[in-house]
Amino acid sequence: MIKSMTGYGKSEVLLDTGKLTIEIRTLNGKSCDVGIKTPLLPKDKELQVRQDITASLVRGTIDFFLTWEPNAASSAKAINSDLVATYYGQIMEIRQHLASTDKFGKAGNVIGNDLSIVDNNILATILRFPDVMDNSRQDVINDDNWQAVHKGICEALSAVNEYRAKEGVALYKDVTSRVTNILNLENEVERYEPERIAAVREKLMKDLEDLRQKVDPQRFEQEMIFYIEKLDINEEKVRLRQHCKYFMETIDGEPYPGKKLGFIIQEMGREINTTGSKANHADIQKCVVRMKDELEKIREQSMNIL
Repeated sequence: MIKSMTGYGKSEVLLDTGKLTIEIRTLNGKSCDVGIKTPLLPKDKELQVRQDITASLVRGTIDFFLTWEPNAASSAKAINSDLVATYYGQIMEIRQHLASTDKFGKAGNVIGNDLSIVDNNILATILRFPDVMDNSRQDVINDDNWQAVHKGICEALSAVNEYRAKEGVALYKDVTSRVTNILNLENEVERYEPERIAAVREKLMKDLEDLRQKVDPQRFEQEMIFYIEKLDINEEKVRLRQHCKYFMETIDGEPYPGKKLGFIIQEMGREINTTGSKANHADIQKCVVRMKDELEKIREQSMNIL
């Protein structure tokens, strides 16, 4: 059964430090175009992820997303205790120096007294210093949890393929029913064939009568046969039916028929257009227009077939 190139898959991975959400979205495309839309994936893992996506999804415009939700413990910023101790030691040395020096006289004593008053707030002040709060980002994905993350990626890819398969059922039903419609219209064209030939003969005879010209009946029949042969659409009918048959064999027998179906549709269109140019009959022209409409809808849908 065919698959659509449109799909969506999602999975969640619970890690020690939080929850990782994996999302994959696919649209139709001529080749496999993978976009990694996240800074969370380590560079050394990106190639493997691309290979996994390409092997599983084959073709399409594919976007890969990672969303990280840390738990309360991991989201709290760490305090650089060594740096706090260093700052505190330096402040205490300055305090002792200012409290004991006579270089500033009374002013020095005042400063020393002020520092003793705010002694309890020293740590609070230090915590506002640059780099005291450790803002360094720990890698969400690492070698320790990669196996769990990779399993989640595979689950998301499986979800995409399930989505594509469901969409493919609707696609298959639509395009195959339209191929059947084209074959039915071709049968309708065939019913108009005797009427068309008689109409062409009658028109030529009337034109000759209007010209009031005498013609050799034998020569006239020869020219009539030659003219009708130029308008014959039997070959086009045979080829169109063969293309429709090949379309059905391809869509039923190949796992990824999308590109080949596009080529078959081109050939079907060529035969329908030739039939229209040779028709010379109003009802046949109407059938041709309806066949073109069906074929265009098949072409639009086939662009989304994997």
